[in-house]
Amino acid sequence: MALPEIAVRDWFKSSYSAQANDCVETRRLVFELAVRDSKDPGGPALLFAADAWVAFIAGIKSGELA
Repeated sequence: MALPEIAVRDWFKSSYSAQANDCVETRRLVFELAVRDSKDPGGPALLFAADAWVAFIAGIKSGELA
């Protein structure tokens, strides 16, 4: 997918986030997950392999990455 398409469509904030732009947004891709700063939607996005993102979230939930 071209980067301009990643920058424009289908970004999501956590349901725990306030409606202000002070969090990260994610976007699911075919084999990856894109993450960007909601304060800078035109800025860079980081790409993570799906399994790496799942492990990261599991580490946060378990307190391992607290």
